[in-house]
Amino acid sequence: MEREDLPTLRALGFEETELKHLGLWEPANGLPADLAEMYVRRSKKKDTLSTLREQVRRMCAHADGEGKRIRHVWFEQKSASKSYVRREEFEKTCAAITEAGLSKTLYVFKTSRLSRRGMGQVGLLLDEFEELQARIYVVAEHIDSTRSRFLLSLFSEQAREQAADLSQFVKLGMDAHKADGKWTGGVTPFGLRSAGGRLEHDPKEYPLSRRIAEFLLDRKTPNWIANTLNKEGAVTRHGKKWTAPGIISLAHAVTWAGLVAQRERQLDEKGRWNGKYHRGGTPLLGNDGHPISCGEGVITFAEHVKIKSILASRAQKGTSIGDRTRGKREVVALLSAILRCGLCNGPMANGGVNYRCYARQVEGSTSCKGVSTDRKRADAAVTAMWLNHVLSLTPESPTIHAIAKDWLAYDDPEKEARKAQVSAALESAVGREMKLEKEFFVLRRMTEERYDGLRTEVAEQIVALKAELEALSRKADLSPLMDPFSLAELWEGAGIGGQRALLKAALTGITLAPAKYRGDRTPILDRMEERWKDNSVNPAMEAAWDKWEERRTKAATAK
Repeated sequence: MEREDLPTLRALGFEETELKHLGLWEPANGLPADLAEMYVRRSKKKDTLSTLREQVRRMCAHADGEGKRIRHVWFEQKSASKSYVRREEFEKTCAAITEAGLSKTLYVFKTSRLSRRGMGQVGLLLDEFEELQARIYVVAEHIDSTRSRFLLSLFSEQAREQAADLSQFVKLGMDAHKADGKWTGGVTPFGLRSAGGRLEHDPKEYPLSRRIAEFLLDRKTPNWIANTLNKEGAVTRHGKKWTAPGIISLAHAVTWAGLVAQRERQLDEKGRWNGKYHRGGTPLLGNDGHPISCGEGVITFAEHVKIKSILASRAQKGTSIGDRTRGKREVVALLSAILRCGLCNGPMANGGVNYRCYARQVEGSTSCKGVSTDRKRADAAVTAMWLNHVLSLTPESPTIHAIAKDWLAYDDPEKEARKAQVSAALESAVGREMKLEKEFFVLRRMTEERYDGLRTEVAEQIVALKAELEALSRKADLSPLMDPFSLAELWEGAGIGGQRALLKAALTGITLAPAKYRGDRTPILDRMEERWKDNSVNPAMEAAWDKWEERRTKAATAK
């Protein structure tokens, strides 16, 4: 019969001969007072197995001197300072004494190996052990809980403070590495790998990863992408099938663009960190207000912003805790909510093969008798209407300017995102400048030499950020889009989303008059009344529009 912990001891690197010498080869039997549990822990792999074996040897030597036999050696690699980390092996160690009553002694090498959470955890454990006439013995520090409870309490608090200091030093080191554009470790995004503290393309994963990026830029939904890849037999890094949530997580990852990420911690219901971070994060900005690169990316920063903008346009508020968002179907109909019912002037919605009055659909015939028309027919008519109108305009037309301006905002969301980042960085720099002045002039806690140095550095940052913000705020060059024929070509390749953006830039609405009778052969264009932004607005139609919106608002409020 072999010991239950023999696989653990072999994993630690012990040979049969040494285990027999240490008394850890045969199962230990006897009274609980003559038996002991041994708990061995390491936080990370930096503690080598040879170090752990030496700890076991010293604890075995002390147990032999006390006439105790080690019943079970428990080992795990877990943090002892984080409240969200559950140490299953430690729980089993304590349960063997407090619940099963198999032994009366717990050996650990140092207090920090027992716990780094201070008296909040150790004190309760000591109370429970004392009630059962059991004890904890710390070999390296020669502390017996039955004789030196105060010392064990003191050392446990010291271990807690050391953990806090260590955590602070680690964070400072990671922040410094991030500021230098170094990869600080962890799982790299699909398509990239770490080399020398920087990210680079992974030859095996990059082609597929780039293909996913191109799908996202082409406005394909994550679900469609996952289904397409799975049908082709493509798998993830771990050989599993692709999922829509996995595609979304990849799309939101700032590191996928080769940038240093600044992520927000997730908190539990008590406001404590649960060891996880929120998805994606935001790019970490340098002193110049620009995102810090940590190597090559599968996508560029501009593509990252555009992909996030596309995903955001398909997200809607959810009802779950935390006000999360959930996906919504991408608009596949060109004229949804753009086309208006000629009877009630309310929006017309996509009915699959047709457009139909939304009020009639959800409120019944008492609200509106309803207007409907074939979807393909209406789309073709509006396409012809838009192209004919644009081609008839001069480059100086207000509509041309409106279309060009709105298209640039739709097609290049990076500029607005960059303006927001620069504005935030400028505000932060001005805040630092004010703090410096307070420290020097009001509180007198800074030398003049240090103040001058820091003040010059901050002033240079402010000047640079103001110049960049001014450049970003200048009106874009619209000349490439001023040609009506260029806009006509743009329409052909814009897709449904782009065509809707172009329509909204040029039109305030299209009203579809009802058919005169069943089977009315009146051309659909003759039943449409469009309102171009460069034409005057019909007061009667505007009044009807406002009346509709007012009625819909009242109905929504009543519900």
